[in-house]
Amino acid sequence: MTSDTPQPTEADRYTHGHHASVVAQHARRTAEQDAAYLLPRLRPGMSLLDLGCGPGTITTGLARAVAPGEVVGLDVVPAVLEEARAHASTSGVTNVRFEAGSGYALPFDDVSFDVVHAHQVLQHLARPVDAAREVWRVLRPGGLLAVRDADYATMTHWPHRPLLDRWLELHHAVARRNGAEPDAGRRLASWLREAGFAHVDVSATTVVFSSSEQVLNWGDSWAERVTSSSFATQAVEYGVTTSAELEAIAEAWRGWARDPDAFFMYVNVECVATR
Repeated sequence: MTSDTPQPTEADRYTHGHHASVVAQHARRTAEQDAAYLLPRLRPGMSLLDLGCGPGTITTGLARAVAPGEVVGLDVVPAVLEEARAHASTSGVTNVRFEAGSGYALPFDDVSFDVVHAHQVLQHLARPVDAAREVWRVLRPGGLLAVRDADYATMTHWPHRPLLDRWLELHHAVARRNGAEPDAGRRLASWLREAGFAHVDVSATTVVFSSSEQVLNWGDSWAERVTSSSFATQAVEYGVTTSAELEAIAEAWRGWARDPDAFFMYVNVECVATR
């Protein structure tokens, strides 16, 4: 690390937290589905950093794509890193390791990686541009930064339930109280350009939940998250809602998920920036 590497500051407060209901959703992610915009650019032998890797299900897919290249998954929560190591082991992926560290002060030398990937990470950072600048430091010339984030303002559901609108309002309020940006998707390219990446390719993907399995999983997951996760704790702590209202929102999620016409969609924005 160089002498001008940003030093760690007070940790960002993660809106979702790491309740089992949250991690279970993250563990459903795969490189084939959630990093499809990046996979065609990967080649065997590349070195790759997966920033904010969570339980490692995307990381292992990326590791397969660049094998025998070295892959590092980085996260700030030791428990979730243990899940990631277990997943890699049971998947038979051996060219990956998992480490704890901050995106604001990456524990790697300059020009260490060919690719840095971050899925649903920048939206939760109070200083996304600083994190992108730190990625610039560890990327090799010509290296790629690939980021993908949801834009929560695009989230919509049917049949309409006012309490689900209230959920979205509360999510925006809590995230912004944490210094984060829930509508990050639309801002990704501007953040990367501000960080020094002159060439940024932008795409977008619409996520749709319409099958009974999809809507049951999504609705029941959020029903649990609005009462049991860090989001619930923070929302009450910040005085923007009450436990009683959150219980009502949870019931609205469960009811919506069991409606035969249930439908949910939102937009993810993807950027690939070249150093």
